[in-house]
Amino acid sequence: MKLQNGGEYIQSLRALKPVIYYKGKRIDDVTRHPATAPHVRAAAMTYALAAKEKYRELATATSHLTGHTISRFTHVHQNIEDLIKKVKLLRVLGQKTGTCFQRCVGFDGINAVYSVAYEIDEKLGTDYLQRFNRWLTHIQDDNRMVVGAMTDPKGDRSKSPADQSDPDQYVHITERRPDGIVIRGAKLHMTGAVNSHEILVMPTTAMNEASKDYAVVCAVPIDAPGVTMVFGRQANDDRRDRKERIDVGKPSFGAVGGEALLVFEDVFVPIENVFMDGEIEFTGDLVYRFAAHHRANYGACKTGLMDVLIGAVSYLSLIQGTAKGSHVRDKVTEMTHLSETLYSSSIACSAEGWPTASGAYMVDTMLANVCKQNVTRFHFEVARLALDLAGGFIATLPSQHDFENEDVGHLVRKYFSGVTEIPTEDRVKIARMIEAMTGGTALVESMHGAGSPQAQRIMIYREGKLAEKIKLAKRLAGIIDPDD
Repeated sequence: MKLQNGGEYIQSLRALKPVIYYKGKRIDDVTRHPATAPHVRAAAMTYALAAKEKYRELATATSHLTGHTISRFTHVHQNIEDLIKKVKLLRVLGQKTGTCFQRCVGFDGINAVYSVAYEIDEKLGTDYLQRFNRWLTHIQDDNRMVVGAMTDPKGDRSKSPADQSDPDQYVHITERRPDGIVIRGAKLHMTGAVNSHEILVMPTTAMNEASKDYAVVCAVPIDAPGVTMVFGRQANDDRRDRKERIDVGKPSFGAVGGEALLVFEDVFVPIENVFMDGEIEFTGDLVYRFAAHHRANYGACKTGLMDVLIGAVSYLSLIQGTAKGSHVRDKVTEMTHLSETLYSSSIACSAEGWPTASGAYMVDTMLANVCKQNVTRFHFEVARLALDLAGGFIATLPSQHDFENEDVGHLVRKYFSGVTEIPTEDRVKIARMIEAMTGGTALVESMHGAGSPQAQRIMIYREGKLAEKIKLAKRLAGIIDPDD
């Protein structure tokens, strides 16, 4: 791999020249700007773990294309073991960063596109997989970070892509040339976009014949001409911009994943980087497979975050002298139970994985949707219990500036102290971390990342095999079924 550690990854970003705006001003260097640098450091952890002997088996894999050792985040799953190792890796990364480390969307996009490109080629005689494999070999050998770009703005959601009054509400092809295509449109909520190397563009929904120009999959460098990004606001970003390290809560890493609006204004894509062009019948499968892979992740990365949160409230309870209370132990037990239940969902959908026609492995889609549905409930309940145990002072805590003030600092430190053996500053730091992990964009992402809760419920109902279950009930009740 070209990029062997976190430092080399960070250095590689400085060689890029993407167009990025934040709060009305252009960012020149994402590795140093206070709004984006924490997200760069979180993504760098995916590189750092691969360089450590303890985590190498989880963080790296052997490419089925070249036989080279590669980052697991650029790997195509070859068996159930790969799916399970991914889950274990994501939990460790969640524990190490306490936030989103951003490479999962591109990882899941790679796996979805690989299997679908194979099936397009098999049916239509195209050469998409050959093109994709050339691109993927480059991604693997250089260990490049890929942002998976799927979610379109959608405009009027009652209308299909082709029926929008503004055609740019969905990414689409505006021109086809012998040497490539030109695309316009945008993608929203793009996790890790500003600190990626490449964009993997995918359709966000199944397409009909009228929306043929919207059925496009392609790869675009992050600093290609015509690509513009607008970095989104996050909870406590003013504190981060002013470098209030204690009040930020997690000074090293970001609040969530560093999401951005990603705009394509007549961006040219060379033909060798086009992996779908109008094959509408395959768009549904692509979205379906991507969503299942991505929903399976949440039982792992969010469990890692919950591990940190459980540790934080347990330590805060020690500082506050309440750790031995039976109600505290009971609530910490419930938090642990919910966390491990969620993790078991992620393991289960991986263990029940199956090979696609391409040989790449898919998770069990029903269990993946159940996993993500559990995230939309369990993470919120764990956060609620954390706030319950932490106490109301999290909402009224004075700022870092007050603690450092010559006139009132000693008063603030005195009256926000806990047990005498532990400094007041420890209580403040851990409280701010709990605040950061339970408010703002953190829980919104748990709710809506990888699709809204209703999206999972639709898939759970579709995959519920109700007809088979009705037959089971009728058979046991002694009701004769003419189809038997």
